[in-house]
Amino acid sequence: MRLGLILLFLLLSHVPCAAQKGFQFVTHKSKVVIPFQLINNLIFIPVNVNGVELNFLLDTGVEETILLSLEDKAEVRFFDVQKIMLRGLGSAEPIEGMKSANNELSVNGIVDKSHDLYIVLDQSFNFSSHIGIPVNGIIGYHFFKDNLVEVDYDKRRLVVFRDTQKRRKKIKDKYIPVPITVEKSKPYVVADVTVDGRTEPAKLLLDLGNSDALWLFKGSRFEIPAQHFEDYLGKGFSGDIHGNRARITDMKIDRFAFDRPIVAFPDSASVKSVNMVKDRVGSIGGEVLRRFDLVMDYAHKTLYLRRGRAFDEPFHYNMSGIEMQHQGTQWVQETVAMQTVYLENTFDESGTKKDNFKYKFSLKPVYSISSVRKDSPADLCGLQKDDVVVSINNSQAYKLTLQKINELLKSEDGKWIYIEVDRGGQILKFRFQLKAML
Repeated sequence: MRLGLILLFLLLSHVPCAAQKGFQFVTHKSKVVIPFQLINNLIFIPVNVNGVELNFLLDTGVEETILLSLEDKAEVRFFDVQKIMLRGLGSAEPIEGMKSANNELSVNGIVDKSHDLYIVLDQSFNFSSHIGIPVNGIIGYHFFKDNLVEVDYDKRRLVVFRDTQKRRKKIKDKYIPVPITVEKSKPYVVADVTVDGRTEPAKLLLDLGNSDALWLFKGSRFEIPAQHFEDYLGKGFSGDIHGNRARITDMKIDRFAFDRPIVAFPDSASVKSVNMVKDRVGSIGGEVLRRFDLVMDYAHKTLYLRRGRAFDEPFHYNMSGIEMQHQGTQWVQETVAMQTVYLENTFDESGTKKDNFKYKFSLKPVYSISSVRKDSPADLCGLQKDDVVVSINNSQAYKLTLQKINELLKSEDGKWIYIEVDRGGQILKFRFQLKAML
């Protein structure tokens, strides 16, 4: 599964947005370091909300801070609440939500004491199952707007710096500055995009909340290459996102060039609710951005870039045709060796030491197939939506993370995948080969 899924745009109907003070340093330190988890090219950080720690996706593609799933965090308090409607990517109707004002958010030494939150009431709209960890919310513009923010993918950390002239000079000495614009609270860059040998400048959203390399919108100056396939691209506020995937010739940001990146072309129904800025034709996502160590400087409209360790890696995609999701947990019985001092009665009649052990029951993840692409290797071998995965390539599924499963499904052309599933209580075995379509 790929989480172009979480590329979200928030449009608030009839809700005036007051200016917020933003995140400020609570001590005299000049920087704070925030470790993050990187899953499917997406960044997750802990954020304390009104005294309760929650897990947030960091997403430059949203303006307001959004809360999603709070089933296990019922103790969170909210203030000054009113009803609103939320609309975004996807083809369905807007969904009901709540706006809460004057909340206190803090992250490792920076705090915003007057923060607006937008709360999605529909608990079925939950990204946790597609990522494999709890995801309680999404934070974007208000995290970046007042400070310099370094995103260090190699070290899996954010570094938030006070915005001073001295700090900006240090950054300029180490990075390549690239001009950006910040429009409707989101950052945009102009890149050179080459499709079928024709190069055009393209205004693209810098989107940390999109796990794909690049999105280009249908109807823009760029046509879908002849070699492409239809695919499920993800989920937005207003429903599922579908479109096509293809490889293009190349893409270049300033002096940084990428050969044959994989591009998603979302269909027009999925983006009809997005209020586009002028001349925008798509997005740059995490599959490209993770190849850099980068610094966002919203105030001075600059993106600072330098090559990361992953810069020259090839662009891969899920070749299986199945999307996986975390479906819950199960109790699993495991045998655990006991540390024992051997006495005389611990030997059997032959003089061999008896093994000592005990059983331990642990909660382990359950994974199921959330969708199957038509005519894909998984579809042709007989796998179906809602099959519960028991094992993959002789590894019990509960011993794997969703990240590891996704890495396996895009590993290499021709690789055999052996998968065992539970379908309505019947255990079935399948096998197929990963097949490159691009």
